[in-house]
Amino acid sequence: QLHLTTSEKNELARCLEMVQNQLQKKESEIQREISEYKDKLLQAEREHQDALMEANRKNEVEIEACHEKISSLEHFISSQKLEIEHLKSNKEQLNNSLKEANQSLGELLKTKVR
Repeated sequence: QLHLTTSEKNELARCLEMVQNQLQKKESEIQREISEYKDKLLQAEREHQDALMEANRKNEVEIEACHEKISSLEHFISSQKLEIEHLKSNKEQLNNSLKEANQSLGELLKTKVR
């Protein structure tokens, strides 16, 4: 009976050791996979960050170009307003000159008719 129990104990110890070895191997494999996934995640995060920075840089360039265009258009509008005011002033002067010329013409016609 003692021999049988000892034999069973040895068999169980051998099985336990085999299971522990398998568990240790599996744990090492899982740790390796975790490490690989962490590396992939870090790489993906770096690529994402790089893409984000590049997109931000392009947006900044585009925003600057838009600001320059807005400034240019504002300057153009301002110069057009000045030109309009100048043309209005000239028109008023021409209208006044035309009125004076018409009055002079009217007076000349009156004196000619007499």
